[in-house]
Amino acid sequence: MTSSAPNADFRDLVAFDALEDEKITPFSLDGTPVVVIRDGEQVHAFAGKCPHKDAPLEQGAFCRTAKGSVLVCPWHKAVFDAVDGSLVEPLALDPLPQYPVQIVDGRVLVGLRPMQRQAPQKRQETESVLLLGAGAAAVSAAVTLRAEGFAGTISMVSEEKDLPYDRTALSKTVLVSETEKAHAPPVREESFYAERGIRRIRGRVREFDPQTRTAELEDGTRLTADHVLIATGAVTRKPDIPGVDMQGVYTLHREADAERIAALLNPDLAVTIVGAGFIGLEAASSLRQRGVGVTIISDTEIPMEKQFGREIGIRLRQLHEENGVAFVSDARVMEIYSDESKDGVATASGVELDDGTRLPAAFVLLGVGVTPATGYVLGLERDECGAIVVNGQMRVMAGGDTCSNVYAAGDASAIIHDGAPRRIEHWRHAEIQGRIAALAMMGHDTPNVPMPWFWTQQFGKKIELLGWGESFDNVALEGDIRGFRFLATYLKDGRPVALAGAGRATDMARAAVDFEGFLAEKA
Repeated sequence: MTSSAPNADFRDLVAFDALEDEKITPFSLDGTPVVVIRDGEQVHAFAGKCPHKDAPLEQGAFCRTAKGSVLVCPWHKAVFDAVDGSLVEPLALDPLPQYPVQIVDGRVLVGLRPMQRQAPQKRQETESVLLLGAGAAAVSAAVTLRAEGFAGTISMVSEEKDLPYDRTALSKTVLVSETEKAHAPPVREESFYAERGIRRIRGRVREFDPQTRTAELEDGTRLTADHVLIATGAVTRKPDIPGVDMQGVYTLHREADAERIAALLNPDLAVTIVGAGFIGLEAASSLRQRGVGVTIISDTEIPMEKQFGREIGIRLRQLHEENGVAFVSDARVMEIYSDESKDGVATASGVELDDGTRLPAAFVLLGVGVTPATGYVLGLERDECGAIVVNGQMRVMAGGDTCSNVYAAGDASAIIHDGAPRRIEHWRHAEIQGRIAALAMMGHDTPNVPMPWFWTQQFGKKIELLGWGESFDNVALEGDIRGFRFLATYLKDGRPVALAGAGRATDMARAAVDFEGFLAEKA
């Protein structure tokens, strides 16, 4: 029924008839975890853990889609082809190892060694790609280009000295770590870039001209290429209040930010966080786990109500309060004040609110959002926040038309959805966009941009959200919100527009690849 390696040793794992169709079944292959999937009369075997973060794939989902069967990771929604394990969508950047299968006398036998993948045919040897940025979108593009056989030159420009890293770890795990371990994991090791001939250039882009595809760095270096991807992400937004640039006021957007904060922490500190969005709440969770006292200043009573709705927002606030986080709601910070100086430099001592209240703090952390880092780009269509508007292939727009061989992805971009530009500030979406841009550069057919998915983790509780950020007027809830085991369907004029879940990994995995189909099955 399926191919096998000619000289591989095999192990008898299960009777064919014992496998339930479309079910992911885990096995141990001489101590190595594998999953076996029966797809009609076919049986396929794969590594049992996702190559991204070792998620147990039996907790994910097998789905039949219009383009074929797929396997979806339960944790971060990487999507793999369920026939050969090839990568369909990130977060993973590698294919899923596939094991050979034989069916003999009604028994399923699986080979002990993964099957070798055929190397892609080299192509476009004389062409060049310039990646402006080194975040999720740029790295995904670089990985995809080489994985698909692009043999030309690839250059990646970044302001940061460190290897491209997993930015999602900054608020989720880095702050929890002791100082010597407070580092975000690299997306790829140094050897990856060297072995694949990806040139890393440290510098800040002063100007980019899409018409000539030429970037000028601050040191005067000029770079041009046949294909250019704008993926410089975003910069932290700072509120227009006195004292915001004072020493002792921090943001959390880069690894250096997290390292500086982690080095300060001890249980005797009391910290003020301005903003109750994703960064503010995740940072509060991490800081409390280090024993630090935390007060959150927010202009709304219910955190993340716009994203999750009132009931889930209330539960999130309760979760934080149960863990010792204090909230000051419906308040605005008017000033960050200083009562002391270090080495003659004024240092933040706390915040003053609009009612005159002064709240002392060892330091102040700002979590009030980001702004697309696109000021250096000449021309091109922008959304109201300055993000570069792109079509479904990530091609940039100029005067209503696409601009030849120039792309944008990640936080710097806004993709047209339902007739309007949408900026999605999430890691998985950025990786997907970078992958699509790379496929377009190579002339491949590009997949449709999937519905954006992201997650937040706070005090060990994970909530996933699937949607385009559309407004909603009703929320249908099922399950136990108190125990963080629920599914929430968000509706606008009776039409489902988003889905949130906690403790429902398989459901969210299925919905991530077939939103409408999942809802139809559930109805």
